[in-house]
Amino acid sequence: MQIRNALTVDVEDYFQVSAFAENIDPSEWVNHPLRVENNTHKLLDLFDEHQVKATFFVLGWVAEREQSLVQEIAKRGHEVACHGYSHQLVYNQDPAVFQEETTRAKSILENIIQQQVRGYRAASYSITEKSQWALDILAETGFIYDSSIFPVRHDRYGMPNTPEYPYSLKTPSGHTIIEFPLSTAKIFNYRLPVAGGGYFRLYPYWLSRMGLRQINRQQKPFIFYLHPWEIDPDQPRVETSWFSRFRHYNNLDKCESRLQNLMTDFQFATVWDVLTALELTGASD
Repeated sequence: MQIRNALTVDVEDYFQVSAFAENIDPSEWVNHPLRVENNTHKLLDLFDEHQVKATFFVLGWVAEREQSLVQEIAKRGHEVACHGYSHQLVYNQDPAVFQEETTRAKSILENIIQQQVRGYRAASYSITEKSQWALDILAETGFIYDSSIFPVRHDRYGMPNTPEYPYSLKTPSGHTIIEFPLSTAKIFNYRLPVAGGGYFRLYPYWLSRMGLRQINRQQKPFIFYLHPWEIDPDQPRVETSWFSRFRHYNNLDKCESRLQNLMTDFQFATVWDVLTALELTGASD
């Protein structure tokens, strides 16, 4: 039997990404045309075509403006989870601001879908060694699971000495929350990030598939992520550094076809369903 893996979408627009934070202030977001609705609908149609259910980590700022989109995600049988409110890096926020924003975003989503929101993912995986305090706030706010820890070394995120597969995590204050870390494959002694996003666009497809199959061969599920803007090669170009341009625009024209291949090659489900199958949630599958 094929292992079911978690398919996830971080629902944010192209101008909200961390790579453009030095060029576009959040106060200017309202001046940019929203493309997230059309791009997310395109993903919803692709998932319907492949009979796949996914988890959509929705930014609170987007949810306020696109309530019908959030309702449509839930109506089509996908899981709605929280991506915070303003897409700020957690380790750049103080705990009080993080708590206020996170509580606000969770409440917005739950009011829209009239269901409990169980999962959270930080902007740019910014729960790191210096922001582990956020895990306590997530548990106290009522989240059951988190998917913010990337067990790699990176200039913006990463906790390289943490577990690679889903586990029950003890927070600094002693709370318990389930962690579904972003997926990596072992290349000799190196953890290669294979969870999606920019890595999925940068690597040739065969390399992503090889890394993900390595995880499944160990009878473990992987978690995969992408953003609606990653299937939108016609999005407006932002004047920024060459490195940020490379990270954001590299192979946008190839992402959709690779995603189609991925859904053919692997089995997918929501994060909650995968965690339930692992008997981590206390719920029945």
